[in-house]
Amino acid sequence: MFRPVPPVGEFEHLLLLAVLQCRQDDIEAYTVPIRQLLVEKTGRTVARGAVHTSLDRLEAKGLLASTMGEPLAIRGGRARRYYDVTPLGLQAVRQAQSAVLTMSAGLAPILDRRT
Repeated sequence: MFRPVPPVGEFEHLLLLAVLQCRQDDIEAYTVPIRQLLVEKTGRTVARGAVHTSLDRLEAKGLLASTMGEPLAIRGGRARRYYDVTPLGLQAVRQAQSAVLTMSAGLAPILDRRT
C-alpha cells in the first residue's frame, strides 16, 4: 500500500536528523540525548516539552517508531521511550534535504557574503 510522505517542518526535520545521529553514534535515542544533540549542533535553546510534543507528532505521522525500555531505578521506576526513524521517516528526511538543496542552488554568492 502506497503511503504519501508527510511534509516535515524545520524542527521536525532536525529531530529526525538527531535520532539518526544518535543511532549512527551508538547512542540510545531517547529524549535527553536527542535534545542535547539539538542544543549542541544548532546552538538553540530547546524546551523538553517541545521535543516530547514533536516526537509524539512524528510518531503519529509514521515517521518515527518508539519502544519502551525497562523501568529504571534512576527514573523512579519509570521506563524510557526509545525512538527510531521509520523507512517513511527516512524518505521525509531525504525530501526535506532535497528541497533545501534545490531552493538554495545558485545562492552561494549571496549566502556566503559577509554583511
